[in-house]
Amino acid sequence: MRTLQVVKTMLFILLFHLAAHAQQKTLPEGFEKTDRSKLNINQGWKFHLGDPDADFFKLDTDDSKWETVNVPHGLELTTMDLNGVQDDKYQDTFMRKVGWYRKQIEVSDNSQSKVFLEFEGVHQVTDVWVNGKHIGQHAVGGYTPFHFDITDFVNRGAKNLVTVLADNRKREDVPPDPGPMDYIKFAGLYRDVYLVETNPLHITFNWEAENAGQYITTPTVDPVNMNATINIKTTVRNENNQPKITTVINRVVDDKGLVVLKLEQTKTIASGADVQFNVIGSIEDNLKLWSIDEPNQYRVNTLVLEADKVVDQIEVKTGFRKIEMNNHDGIVLNGKPLKLIGTNLHQHYGFIGDAMPNSLHYKDILQLKKLGMNVIRTAHYPHDNSLLEACDELGMLVYEEAPTWMSIGNEAWFDNFEKSARAMVRNHRNHTSIFIWGAGINHRGYVPRAHNVIKQEDPVRYTASQSSRWTGWQTSGLTDIYGQMVYGPYYWSGDEPMVAMEGRRGPEAVNEYMNDPMKLGLISWTAHAYYTFHPTKTPKNRSRGGFMTAFRYPRPEENLAWYPAELTDYPYLHIASDWNEDTKEVVIFSNSEKVQLKVNGKTIAEEHPSRADKYKYLKHAPFVFSISKYEKGTLTANGLLDGKIVVSKTTKTPEEAYRIILEPDMEGRKFVADGSDILVAYAKIVDKNGILLGDADVAVEFSVKGDAEIIGDKEGIGSNPMQTEYGVAPVLIRAGNSPGQITITAKAKGLKSVTETVTTEKANFDMIASTAEPIHDFESIRVDLGGEEQLVQFDWIPWNGKDNAASTKQFEELGGFSATVQSNGDASSTRWLGEINVIGKYGFAHGEGVLGVSKEGLTLRFSGLKKGKYKLNTVHHAPRTNTDSMDPNQEKMATYRIYKIPYTKELDVTISDANGTSTLSNVTVTEGETMQTSPFQPTEIYFESDGKNNIQFIFKGTDQKAVWLNSFVLSEWH
Repeated sequence: MRTLQVVKTMLFILLFHLAAHAQQKTLPEGFEKTDRSKLNINQGWKFHLGDPDADFFKLDTDDSKWETVNVPHGLELTTMDLNGVQDDKYQDTFMRKVGWYRKQIEVSDNSQSKVFLEFEGVHQVTDVWVNGKHIGQHAVGGYTPFHFDITDFVNRGAKNLVTVLADNRKREDVPPDPGPMDYIKFAGLYRDVYLVETNPLHITFNWEAENAGQYITTPTVDPVNMNATINIKTTVRNENNQPKITTVINRVVDDKGLVVLKLEQTKTIASGADVQFNVIGSIEDNLKLWSIDEPNQYRVNTLVLEADKVVDQIEVKTGFRKIEMNNHDGIVLNGKPLKLIGTNLHQHYGFIGDAMPNSLHYKDILQLKKLGMNVIRTAHYPHDNSLLEACDELGMLVYEEAPTWMSIGNEAWFDNFEKSARAMVRNHRNHTSIFIWGAGINHRGYVPRAHNVIKQEDPVRYTASQSSRWTGWQTSGLTDIYGQMVYGPYYWSGDEPMVAMEGRRGPEAVNEYMNDPMKLGLISWTAHAYYTFHPTKTPKNRSRGGFMTAFRYPRPEENLAWYPAELTDYPYLHIASDWNEDTKEVVIFSNSEKVQLKVNGKTIAEEHPSRADKYKYLKHAPFVFSISKYEKGTLTANGLLDGKIVVSKTTKTPEEAYRIILEPDMEGRKFVADGSDILVAYAKIVDKNGILLGDADVAVEFSVKGDAEIIGDKEGIGSNPMQTEYGVAPVLIRAGNSPGQITITAKAKGLKSVTETVTTEKANFDMIASTAEPIHDFESIRVDLGGEEQLVQFDWIPWNGKDNAASTKQFEELGGFSATVQSNGDASSTRWLGEINVIGKYGFAHGEGVLGVSKEGLTLRFSGLKKGKYKLNTVHHAPRTNTDSMDPNQEKMATYRIYKIPYTKELDVTISDANGTSTLSNVTVTEGETMQTSPFQPTEIYFESDGKNNIQFIFKGTDQKAVWLNSFVLSEWH
């Protein structure tokens, strides 16, 4: 019996793994399985620091004692004082090392597939070997993606050794070297790595050529009439030995998974050739615009077919938005003026440098978005793909630039600068959030070569210079926008658009950009403290500047909490002052009309926002209260609107440190057990009332249980125990590979310790399956009913009938079926109207139709409709003529009497389908000759066909008067 139980257990385990494997391979409806695969291979690299001249690429290299690491990975962790290194801004020694990475990868046994290694970014010169053979070198720089074709170097259906040498030594020809630089150029294999396999007939990588990959533009976006045009260019390479007849199908998919536009093109691609497919189409119905408040996105799903077989598929997200610029309104987004208020962003993070997992990039944008900011500048280099994806998803505009700071190198340097700029544009050009490319060199102003190559790559978006007053007289030059660094006085002629691409922070600084639309806005310096070898008075902490610390905790003195008052609409209030015996002034940030201040329940003051000149252009200036007499206890601030409290906050006089509050920052994110993901938790020192003690200077010790680790715990970099700053100690926790519960504990001498629990989720390294969403590619037809004189437009099927009889029409679409329409009960009372020029969207379809004069209404019947579920939209409108002397049909229309027949203004629909009989009640019938501002009102009827019986719809007036039917749209549905 025991043996049988063991067998049963083993069988269960086997079936479980098979089921799990099958589930992992399952793709959602409409998402095709193709020969393309893309696997994240961040995990399990063997790592060795140093020895640049070694031959560690050889197969017989013993790496058993090398450290095992996961990507993103920096060559070394760093202390807050940059490991005590005393470089200047040329960074001659810090991180100027090499790292060797080795990993076994398994390639499929498909002998025909193409195999690629894709790198999102490696610092800064990269050599790659596969199975001991050198594949190539990427020496353009560390901030842009690249790939290697390893097809001819791999063993099929077997493991293969990949060796990467990440060389961060100084190079005179690789920007942003040779320096000086205001920021640290970190090192290592610090962005995601993928193993990609494709069919020999495949879409190319965006960055490999001017016409490569996919390039999506929206030549027209009309926020008034809510329609848009999309142009999709797709480059396909044929690496077969013979020509291939190739079809590319592009499906534009909305947020519900519905295909709203389908574009197709077929070409023959010669062996070894690249061919660009170029299609264009429009969306007229239910368009959802992308904006900072509603960042609606569409998916462009692209299929490549060889004959009838789907061999490749990629999917790109895009959005429809219209950005304009004029002297009266400045920046205009979808017809609405927009003042740009945001911040610069470095990708540095405490201890880990720029080896940030995707989740932390997302959190950076989420944090800024919650403050109400609407723009970031990626200082001073192209940022991670995941950050741009977050900006698209959350509604953040982006100003992105190629890697530089101040220096200009030799011709080889300029060549690499140009290559970086082109790769940046090609890689990120499909991101809706990007609207400005930096076309200069930081401080130095515009660079003609940069502007020209960027405009060549992307003629649609704006470019901006990157000027400062200390480099002399400047204008926008060739660029579209004058980008100026504004730290105090600055030069600006006032006759061209200017954006402060860098500037000071807080309400007083923002105020200076609210009085002139030609001042497009202020992008403050910077979001977070960043590492630098800039001269400092605080050598123990070489991070500099920032609204927030290097661990993303807000600095109270930077007034960051004011921004939601100015930039958001929800009731908001923040008490920006402590309440203690030294308090002489209380500052409140709020978007209320007035603020009421109470101490221990007694009102001590009520104020309007400050009227100081330094705030005169703000919508919501700070509230400033002078405190003549302090009283220990509870301070309450009430935000008032029309005399009523809409928001309220309290604080108290701080007491002795009592306990720790631990806050794992899980908002808006998952914690994934992929060996790379990082969660930040904040330990806050509070008194017994929970009041944060901002001046507490405490060492907090952290510990974790479960499959996770504290970053730097074993390296002695000062991460654990962690000293508080502003009363807060951050900790970085890296997930392991096994999902489950993680327990975090924080303790400090003399304080009550605290424990919190988070849960990690299972990782999915299949980048296609993990991101695939359903696609509902429903076939549909649009049918325009009317008399023989009706005006027919494109993409509508005309159905012309004659008076006094039922009319039947055959359709080839939807598998083939027939439809009959007639006045119910008495077909001879059926009347048809020709076109009489109703104004409005689809007025040509709704300006004529069929009228059932019978009291029993009008019947629409479908016969032979294949089995399935459907959606039917019908329009019921009583046309009224606006014909004038210019109309060639005026004489004929003068004879029309049908539209004068009394009609019902409200009707019911009786539906007979495979599910029986049901009723849709109170359908509104519209009337008129002008329906531009009062649109037609289509019904929405869902029904099911059994494939055998007729489907019948009876439209009957509630007052038994005549019934109009002008058009219908029939779609597959489920």
